Amino acid sequence: MAEEKIVNKNENKLKIPQELPLLALKNSVVFPHLATPLAVGRKVSLEAINSASKEHQIIVVVAQKEKDKEHIKKEDLYDIGTACALKQVVTVSPNEIKCIVEGISRVRVKYFTQTEPYLRVFTEVLEQKPYEEDEEIENLDTTIRMQVEKFIQLGIPLPTAFVVAATNISRPDVQADLFASYLLSNIHQKQKILEETNLKKRLKKLTEYLGEELRKFEVQSQIRDKVQKEVGKTQREYYLRQQLRAIKKELGESDESIALTQELEKKLQKKKLPKEAEEKVKKEIKRLEDIPSMSPEHSYVRTYVDCMLEIPWSESTKDILDLKKAKNTLDNDHYDLDKVKEHILDYLAVKKLKGKSTKGPILCFVGPPGVGKTSLGQSIAKSLGRKFVRMSIGGIRDEAEIRGHRRTYVGALPGRIVQGLTQAGTNNPVFMLDEIDKVGADFRGDPSSALLEVLDPEQNNSFRDHYLEVPLDLSNVMFITTANILDTIHPALIDRMETLELPGYSTEEKTHIAEKFLVPRQLKEQGIEKYGVKFNRDAILLIIEEYTREAGVRNLEREIANVCKKIAREIVEKNKHPKYITRKKVGYYLGISRVQPSEIEDKNRIGVATGLAYTPVGGDIILIESTYYKGNGQLILTGKLGDVMKESAKAAISYVHSRAKEFEINENLFSKSDVHIHVPAGAIPKDGPSAGVAITSSLVSAFTKIPVLRDVGMTGEITLRGRVLPIGGLKEKLLAAKRAGLKKVVLPAKNKKDLEEVPQSITRGLKLVFVNNIDEVIGHTLEKNPIKKNPVEA
Repeated sequence: MAEEKIVNKNENKLKIPQELPLLALKNSVVFPHLATPLAVGRKVSLEAINSASKEHQIIVVVAQKEKDKEHIKKEDLYDIGTACALKQVVTVSPNEIKCIVEGISRVRVKYFTQTEPYLRVFTEVLEQKPYEEDEEIENLDTTIRMQVEKFIQLGIPLPTAFVVAATNISRPDVQADLFASYLLSNIHQKQKILEETNLKKRLKKLTEYLGEELRKFEVQSQIRDKVQKEVGKTQREYYLRQQLRAIKKELGESDESIALTQELEKKLQKKKLPKEAEEKVKKEIKRLEDIPSMSPEHSYVRTYVDCMLEIPWSESTKDILDLKKAKNTLDNDHYDLDKVKEHILDYLAVKKLKGKSTKGPILCFVGPPGVGKTSLGQSIAKSLGRKFVRMSIGGIRDEAEIRGHRRTYVGALPGRIVQGLTQAGTNNPVFMLDEIDKVGADFRGDPSSALLEVLDPEQNNSFRDHYLEVPLDLSNVMFITTANILDTIHPALIDRMETLELPGYSTEEKTHIAEKFLVPRQLKEQGIEKYGVKFNRDAILLIIEEYTREAGVRNLEREIANVCKKIAREIVEKNKHPKYITRKKVGYYLGISRVQPSEIEDKNRIGVATGLAYTPVGGDIILIESTYYKGNGQLILTGKLGDVMKESAKAAISYVHSRAKEFEINENLFSKSDVHIHVPAGAIPKDGPSAGVAITSSLVSAFTKIPVLRDVGMTGEITLRGRVLPIGGLKEKLLAAKRAGLKKVVLPAKNKKDLEEVPQSITRGLKLVFVNNIDEVIGHTLEKNPIKKNPVEA
């Protein structure tokens, strides 16, 4: 930094030439009277320094408008710069020079005289406008000095040379340049101070700019102080807490955190955890000691440790291995369902022989609503002497519901599997996953895929919940899932489970269930048990047939409850009630019939065959109607038929056409007639291949004009060669046949083996005919057989 008198001396001695080399600065402004060190690296700048060194030792220094621009033109530079004397030049390397320049005077660049290999310009010296030190200048000068003192008070680091110069220099114009050079950080603001030749205006601008800088530094200072204060407070609290801990230790007292960790350690010692889980809990308890109790992380770790200690890692209930007692429990709670009961008893027998190492079975109960799937799970738990946990997973779409959330999330919790085990308090409960066919999936994951590990006996011995972070053994848990249909369940999931179908109940079974379970329960529920009300069997049958239409017994129980409520009201209002509930009383209490049972035709009709269908609520009969009229060979299908049923109809007419000669049908009818097949109840969708036999019988009847026997039901899929293939839902279809009053049922021969699973109470009174081909079907379903030649080969 040059002193004022020396600069004045330089000003008097040095004469500034009009044409000078130009040095462009990227992020700096040089002021008159100030010495400034510069590092020069651009080729054009190096050439300018070398040229000035050889000439007058004077160079024009001008700031760039954009600091990042490497190749500059005239429009990239400000018009006002500073003529500087080169005081010292040191060549560091061929590509770098370090120099010190001392500002002499403000100059204006009038025009460029050279652009290669360096810039030369023609300049004009800007003289300082004369001024008198009046009161306004003095006030501005005082304000600026006060602002400078504030900078120093805020602790902003300033070089000693600046402090000395600020004290010794008395000229306000030189002071303004000095303060602007050192205290302003914005290049554009510095340039405006340089360009201003009027002292008053320059001082006013400087005051404004210094005020902006002060406000910025004051905010930074406040933030810095606040941070230091917070850090200091935390350190102080930690130091005091450590002292308090040491003092309490000396006094033989224990602080709250130590007492908590000791309590958790005692719980851990009592609990028998796997090695990996125990090490994890020990590590978290140790962390808990070092975390301040007011910290949010303290509660997260505490919640985790409590969760780990609540999980039943080794606690289990002892299974009741008395098969006779288990069978009685199952029989008392549920009627029929022999297949499921046998499976449970088989498992108990194996466990009794093998011992503890038996893996829990994973069962899937599939059946229509109301057949007792959920309540059966409770009975199984009761018969085994285990705790029962039910979890409805219908509609869940988040994988975290099964696997839990990772502990990085605020409010993280273990999945519902772990929560269910904790709720049960044992590691071997009967765990029911209800409505598994209604699990969804979206952007949060696929819960079905997460269940693959849970329901795999080979994997669930090391199930990993995201929250626990350690494996959990689920192999002792007996998982039972329930579903209405299998179609919507993930195929890999079905493969892991043993599927047990729970078909709908027959009328006789429903009657038995109502008499034994539903009526006594509803009499108790509605508060009329002590009044000795009894339901006649005929009354129960009426409710089953004309007020409910279902495979299960849920609506049946609801209607029985409605009757009981009416009786309760009569007791309260009239103080009287019927002792026996008859069919007449049911009609009085429940109103007109809501369901009309399916009825067969009143007489044998041409082109109308009685088929048997399977629906989600049980079996039913369907009437297939066929006719033909003059046309051009089109096939018209109506009755809201599905694709498979439409294909069955096409196969049937193709078969009848191919056998027209044997059936004694005029072949011209097929080309000159349109055939219309209709299945009544047009609003109800219908599909499946098992109507093929009924469609074929209906078509043969229509073309041969031989009526179909009205009391004969039929079911079976057909091929183009006339073979009859097996069908499903045999029990439900036979139930429908019996309910509708059919006397004979034609069935595929390959379904004969399935009769073993159909109770005799259903087949009693029905004549079952098993057939291999359509020729045999026609012989049993039409009033007379149109085939006179040898039947087709099966």
